[in-house]
Amino acid sequence: MEAGLCDTCAHQRIVRNTRGSSFSLCERSRTDDRYPRYPRLPVTRCPGYERRHPPVQPRSPESGDAG
Repeated sequence: MEAGLCDTCAHQRIVRNTRGSSFSLCERSRTDDRYPRYPRLPVTRCPGYERRHPPVQPRSPESGDAG
């Protein structure tokens, strides 16, 4: 699914139904009526857009390091 800005937004949550369809839910819609729950895609402009930070990858222990 190509959702435009939503794909990298901190407020996006992907919702899947029992039939396998996916929808882009805007979490801002829970607290601010200016944002639709399920915006028309692709979103190209949004005043509430905040870039999602990539998840932190756990560091693997280095081999041979006894500490």
